[in-house]
Amino acid sequence: MAEPMLQSMRWVSALSTRASLEAAVKDVVAQAQQQIQTPDLALVFISSAFASEYPRLMPLLQEMLSVPAWIGCSGGGVIGIDATGQAQEIEGKAALSLTLAQLPDVKVHPFHLTTEDLPDLDSSPEAWIEVIGVPAQEQPQFVLLASPTSAGVSELLQGLDFAYPGSVKVGGLASVNSLSGSSGLFCNHAHYQDGIVGVALSGNIVLDTIVAQGCRPIGQPYRVAAAERNILTQLEEQVSDDTACGLTRTPLEILQALFQDLDPADRALAQHSLFIGVAQSAFKQQLEQGDFLIRNLLGVDPRTGAIAVGDRIRPGQRIQFHLRDATASADDLSTLLARYRIHCTSTTSPVGALLFSCMGRGESLYEEPNFDSQLFTQHVGQIPLSGFFCNGEIGPVGGTTFLHGYTSVFGICRPAE
Repeated sequence: MAEPMLQSMRWVSALSTRASLEAAVKDVVAQAQQQIQTPDLALVFISSAFASEYPRLMPLLQEMLSVPAWIGCSGGGVIGIDATGQAQEIEGKAALSLTLAQLPDVKVHPFHLTTEDLPDLDSSPEAWIEVIGVPAQEQPQFVLLASPTSAGVSELLQGLDFAYPGSVKVGGLASVNSLSGSSGLFCNHAHYQDGIVGVALSGNIVLDTIVAQGCRPIGQPYRVAAAERNILTQLEEQVSDDTACGLTRTPLEILQALFQDLDPADRALAQHSLFIGVAQSAFKQQLEQGDFLIRNLLGVDPRTGAIAVGDRIRPGQRIQFHLRDATASADDLSTLLARYRIHCTSTTSPVGALLFSCMGRGESLYEEPNFDSQLFTQHVGQIPLSGFFCNGEIGPVGGTTFLHGYTSVFGICRPAE
């Protein structure tokens, strides 16, 4: 007797730009069902042009498609694969993106949480595990979609890192309807205007991540010699990657010297696009692009030479100044994608990917459409890609999950074995 064929992990993305919601739903379902008839998970991203019709989305989809687990949200734009097989980033007009995934040997656990559901940060890991409903030993991978008006997103990320330290968490903040102030969040049969929806995936699955923060480093790294909360007062120079020389200066003195060494183009850019990168590893000697968490430089005190940063900084951490523009953003993503392509040669092959990109990127940054998605395809290949333009992006840097801005976060799905 012939042995039954083993199912393989499969992923399909479909995109429609029909102006009618009914037509868009029929379009994406027809495209997707040509490739997967029995999906285990569906993800749907709908542009804010359909804001008045969010409550109709799930009933329309479920009339045509039977899927045991759904999550999705509204976006400032949506990303998907069009009928010709090309990745498209649709900004500023009606669009609908549908992803279907066939995930053999994977447990799929969707959930919706409100701020009131979240334990406080003093709670044990067990309290967070109880809220999510997935044991820590299953090492789930998370996709998280949240309303930007929901308090507690950063606390949720800290709690999930605490309870599931080896798990990847990616996602983004949904768009907000400018008239009502509400978001579109979708979990199974329901439409929510607030909170967090997500899915925990455990079993034979890996989510690889690329977090492109759109910046390039300038100057050299420094150790923080003195800081209070988010105020840097003294920085220590280094004679090598792991050795400080003991010479300390104020951040303003270092900035003034650095400014003199920049070329005219970077000097002009530094006037409005200067950021602080905070190294996330205390042990890595040779810091590379992607090792820094990028945070805003909030202000300078010319009297003391101190600078204020948009995050808490501790003495002993390493920082480096960064610049951001379209060229820096493209170079950053290219570097990280090239590094990932090398990594792919020693792993199972990716089957699909999600892209969570800041609304400050896209065509407004690059002055051309589909930039990040096309760069991804050039480096990683023609795998199904979907996602949306976010009000904030969720992704890990140095093993800790953060809420970012001006960032593109990729979650790349492949079987573990």
